[in-house]
Amino acid sequence: MTARQPLFRRLLVANRGEIALRVMRTARELGIETAAVYSDVDRNALHVRRADYAFRLGPPSPKESYLCIDRLIEAAKAMRCDAVHPGYGFLSENAKFAEACAEAGLVFVGPPPHAIRAMGDKVEARKIAAAADVPLVPGLNEDVRDDQTMAIKAREIGYPVMLKAAAGGGGKGIRIVREERLLVEAARLARAEASAAFGDDRVYLEKLVVEPRHVEIQVMADQHGEVVFYGERECSVQRRHQKLIEESPCVVLTPALRQAMGQAACRLAKAVGYVGAGTVEFLYSRGQFYFLEMNTRLQVEHPVTEVRFGVDLVKEQLRVAAGLALTPVPEPRGHAIEVRINAEDPDTFFPALGTISRMNLPGGPGVRMDAALYRGLEITPHYDSMLGKLIVHGEDRAHAIARCRRALEELRLVGITTSVPVALRVLDDARFVRGDYDTGILDGISRAPAPEVVELAAMAAAVAKFALARPNTVDSARAPATSPWRLVERLDRLGGRAR
Repeated sequence: MTARQPLFRRLLVANRGEIALRVMRTARELGIETAAVYSDVDRNALHVRRADYAFRLGPPSPKESYLCIDRLIEAAKAMRCDAVHPGYGFLSENAKFAEACAEAGLVFVGPPPHAIRAMGDKVEARKIAAAADVPLVPGLNEDVRDDQTMAIKAREIGYPVMLKAAAGGGGKGIRIVREERLLVEAARLARAEASAAFGDDRVYLEKLVVEPRHVEIQVMADQHGEVVFYGERECSVQRRHQKLIEESPCVVLTPALRQAMGQAACRLAKAVGYVGAGTVEFLYSRGQFYFLEMNTRLQVEHPVTEVRFGVDLVKEQLRVAAGLALTPVPEPRGHAIEVRINAEDPDTFFPALGTISRMNLPGGPGVRMDAALYRGLEITPHYDSMLGKLIVHGEDRAHAIARCRRALEELRLVGITTSVPVALRVLDDARFVRGDYDTGILDGISRAPAPEVVELAAMAAAVAKFALARPNTVDSARAPATSPWRLVERLDRLGGRAR
């Protein structure tokens, strides 16, 4: 391979939205042609416009488009691709898709099928982790149908306990049980939810870690048996087991503990014959860490690692997939924070629909916005509610928090309700500012608007009522500072916390 020869000739990005656009940008820098796929509702999406080639998959439903393996392979062949990047979500952790790519003569930019299967089965993953001397949360490593045996083990490890789907993910198939009398019914509900979500009703039992922090290690492995890790990411700001804010480094980890977690993650990756980018997730509590699961793909929050270490993880994925050796891990610098921007009600977290009529994306030093947004974009119920990700980098944590708050206040997405207000509440919370928080932080954050917002809203309503009572309306372009239009602008600058 010469210095100028691209790693691949043409890459199919088997995904949509911001991750498809993000992969394409790196591919273009490497001289790789890009091929997009789209459903009918995504015909005008940015990832389609920016690609060199595009292929229609079918109707909006994921089952008829982005989850249809046969159509994706057909698309790759039709556009004469030689590699496939799955992004995250959809088929990114589907062993059958990886196998289908190999059978079609396509390089799958991800781990081998056997690694996807082993880590995708949470029971099997626990067994492999135990054999690799990776600390585990006390519990049962297999599905138990006998209620009495399950109750005995729960008593042995002590309540509260957690029931989790063996094939789970995304917070589905999970039940917390605090009393023995509730165990059997909780197991029934967990199995039913797991069966509906994953077609697999197996559940396993583990001790509920009290006041845990969710800390994950980014690993990268090549085809020559080498594995490295790029520090950690703190992902404890969650709602319904879905991450909202991530940061790096984790403020409570000592260098020795960070090294121990990284080495444990690398041992697990080697034990399963891993190749490519992956994330090993741990629970941390009171000086101890425990294996949670391994995500066999690029994570949503990978930019946190990229900006802190000064690396392009997608580039590393493509290099590894082409058979090249790993590059050395750079020294990290500063502090990084990522906020997921979701189309949802900030109080209930229910998905929100709408059309973006106006927008302003933040910028400035140390600010990165990964999104595929444009004016006129319709937010539909067919796909995930995440609109994009705001990533900031600062010289230290205090600087990163201030920069993140400033960037969020610059962000404007008119026509759609977003999760920005709750992110601002977290950034203002004393526990987050101190770094003294766990996965329950959102439960204790008030959702009431700040007093100054309530006062300003009341002023706006009063002035508006007065203005509407007059025979002549006020020209908004020449409105005084106390007009409802100006007050609304001030409300907007407060980050939408009144909405």
